[in-house]
Amino acid sequence: MTDEQATARSYDEGRATVARIYDYFLGGTQNFPADRAAAEMILKQVPEARNMARSNRLFLQRAVSKLAQLGIRQFLDLGSGIPTQGNVHEIAQAVDPAARVLYVDIDPVAVTESNRILAGNPTCRAIEADFTDPDRILDALADGDLATVIDLDEPTALLYCSVLQTVPPGRITEVVAPIRDRLVPGSALVISHVSQTLTERYDASNVAAGKEVFRKQAATDVTLRTDDEITALFGGFVMIPPGLVALDEWMPDLGDKDPYAGSDTPSPMRGAVAFRP
Repeated sequence: MTDEQATARSYDEGRATVARIYDYFLGGTQNFPADRAAAEMILKQVPEARNMARSNRLFLQRAVSKLAQLGIRQFLDLGSGIPTQGNVHEIAQAVDPAARVLYVDIDPVAVTESNRILAGNPTCRAIEADFTDPDRILDALADGDLATVIDLDEPTALLYCSVLQTVPPGRITEVVAPIRDRLVPGSALVISHVSQTLTERYDASNVAAGKEVFRKQAATDVTLRTDDEITALFGGFVMIPPGLVALDEWMPDLGDKDPYAGSDTPSPMRGAVAFRP
């Protein structure tokens, strides 16, 4: 184990993080006992949480593939989490090996593991930063070094996949707008978000208990949003068909085995891809 890996693993192992809980849901190994315990508590309240994570991952992969096919060559993945199979750079570089990807996450385990995977990949990198502090991210992107990975004067795909529900209502605009509005015409915005529809299939007490696990165990509040509230996050970007839909309904691929495929109950998460005209 390298010194960097040892430092990351010693970082607050007693507290769960959203990235590592998500990693556990996906069947990953970059998680600690606190993350596994929190994840199991969440599954007791919302049993389909694991399916939601899997469906979100597949949506991300389909969205990146579509954008790469449409000519996007830069991807800025905010709140990227811990790498697993089918990472953004793998999907994008399958279309164009020169595609550039910058992963941004506040969890040092996620960043360390990402950079381990990216070793020898000169057009991709991961940095440790808080996606809820967009001004600092913009400052970092103005640095000569990172500018070789992401040049915001060129069309860029900005990815917020299953992270914006961790931003409280009073801060959501100040978190999303600065980077979104900095993107040039031809850029894209990808958002997936836990929908308010989750409350239609679980008792309010179950949803509240699940949210309380995130608050107590991972110091993170979760906000469910309506379709109108999620749509507002896209600003002046124009959604491509099919618009904002349940994740399993967004350009479904029968080969990706979405856990909601063929089910009478769609994913309680919504997602869309939009372009800046």
